[in-house]
Amino acid sequence: MSWHQYLSYFLGGAVFSNAIPHFVSGMMGRSFQSPFATPRGKGLSSATVNVLWGAFNVAVGYLLIFRVGNFDIRVTADAGTAGLGALFMGIFAARTFGPFHGGFPVNR
Repeated sequence: MSWHQYLSYFLGGAVFSNAIPHFVSGMMGRSFQSPFATPRGKGLSSATVNVLWGAFNVAVGYLLIFRVGNFDIRVTADAGTAGLGALFMGIFAARTFGPFHGGFPVNR
C-alpha cells in the first residue's frame, strides 16, 4: 500500500473525530465553535450550523477512508492509522478548545 493511502486514512480519522463534537452539540441544541463563527474558532455557531458542519465532516471522512484504497478495519495498519488521526484531532481539539470550556487553563 502506498503512503498516500495511509495519509488519507489518517486525515479521514481526524475528520471523523472532528464531526463528533459538532454533530452532538448541534443535536443537543447547543451552540459550539465552528469555522463559520466570528471570531473564527472562538465564537459560537448555532446548533443548526454545527449539525450541518458535523454531517459534512462525516461525508469527507467517509470519502477519505472508504473511497481511497482498500480500507479494511481488520488490518491493523489501516485501522491504526485512522485511529491515530482521530486521536491526534482529539488531543488538538482538547488543547485548542479546552480554555473555552474549562478543560485547560488559559495560561499553560
